[in-house]
Amino acid sequence: MSEFRTEKDSMGKLKVPKDAAYGAQTQRAVENFPVSGITMPLAFIQALGLVKQACANANSELGGLDENRRRAISSICDDIITGKLIDQFPLDVFQTGSATSTNMNANEVIAHLANKESGETVHPNDHVNMSQSSNDVIPTTIHVSAAIGCHQQLLPAIKHLITTIDEKAESVGTIVKTGRTHLMDAMPVSLAQELSGWSAQLQSALLHIENTLPAIHQLAIGGTAVGTGINADEAFGGLVAEQLSNSTGLSFSVSDNRFAALSSQHAAVALSGQLKALATSLMKISNDLRWMNSGPLAGIGEIALPALQPGSSIMPGKVNPVIPEAAAMVCAQVIGNDTSITIAAQSGNFQLNVMLPLVAHNLLQSIEILSNASVLLADKAIAGFSVNEDNIKAALSKNPILVTALNTEIGYELGAKIAKTAYAEGRAVIDVAEEMSKLSRKQLEKLLDPEKLI
Repeated sequence: MSEFRTEKDSMGKLKVPKDAAYGAQTQRAVENFPVSGITMPLAFIQALGLVKQACANANSELGGLDENRRRAISSICDDIITGKLIDQFPLDVFQTGSATSTNMNANEVIAHLANKESGETVHPNDHVNMSQSSNDVIPTTIHVSAAIGCHQQLLPAIKHLITTIDEKAESVGTIVKTGRTHLMDAMPVSLAQELSGWSAQLQSALLHIENTLPAIHQLAIGGTAVGTGINADEAFGGLVAEQLSNSTGLSFSVSDNRFAALSSQHAAVALSGQLKALATSLMKISNDLRWMNSGPLAGIGEIALPALQPGSSIMPGKVNPVIPEAAAMVCAQVIGNDTSITIAAQSGNFQLNVMLPLVAHNLLQSIEILSNASVLLADKAIAGFSVNEDNIKAALSKNPILVTALNTEIGYELGAKIAKTAYAEGRAVIDVAEEMSKLSRKQLEKLLDPEKLI
């Protein structure tokens, strides 16, 4: 038996793998774009199934699509939405800039399988792509997939991380440690205060991401080829947005200006920028954890992160801060993704942006890996770290910068002499200050009480 079948499109005949549900246009794209082996994200393909299903329902409601075809198209879309047909979407991310190839991939798969299910002809362009163009379907799918990813993955993950940090802060609230600026000893802070800074950063990131989502909820659908809505009923876009709202539980609407929605990726750039801001906060938190965990003997050694795996192929017993390291790499990737999205968004030439697949891939990757990294930091690093109170107390008692608390009593110059002497002799500030100032031990104990200094 032959391993191929013959399909044809407007450019002629072409051999397609026998078991493939897609047709000639998809096969041409497979052959034209052997670039990276990176296919469009599952989340994007699932959202594309949602969009195609919503379009079929809207076309049926407007009288353009009969019930038998609508039902068959919707049934196949259900399989796309659940991920069952992901192997039928083989196209590379680096393809035609409008992602026409991916849109036709979906049209062909849905039509081919709906033909079998309905027993009548379902055409990929005339029926599945009715009232649509790749130029409005793909921007719509970017927004739908990003909105779903944010609401279902990212926002819950950030909230979980914030809650975990807040709970940890409460459990270590009485511990006072040496503060650090420029990586050098500074005035004391409580461990809870330090963690509260992490929490506040994440709360700010959460708010800013939420503030970008209303623009993501606005869709290009109904604009068709150039934004004018050619070949689509005026009510089509609104009906599709309503269908998508019902199927996802999110509030979608048609863009106020579909010329902008086709040619601009402003909302995606704005969301990506906030994802980058979140990444910078996660990078800071990850590196704080790494420094605090450093040692266990020759580093800071304030905390001990959970031991998750052997840390060296040659040094027995070594354990590394693997979760913060992984999270930091995620942050680097997200920052790079944002740069690519920024450049891609500049490629809106006249009525269409022509780097849409890249925007889709990078935006959804950033959402996914930030979500996963946030959960890992919460569950495998922050929730389980233990505090080395002896190390913290030993460092705090000898911290020469505590002398700052005496400035108003003895002045900056004498304070500097006391600090340098304490550091040079490895003695506690309180002992040196008692010798070099006129303050009594009782006064010094009061002024240098770490708990009062925070």
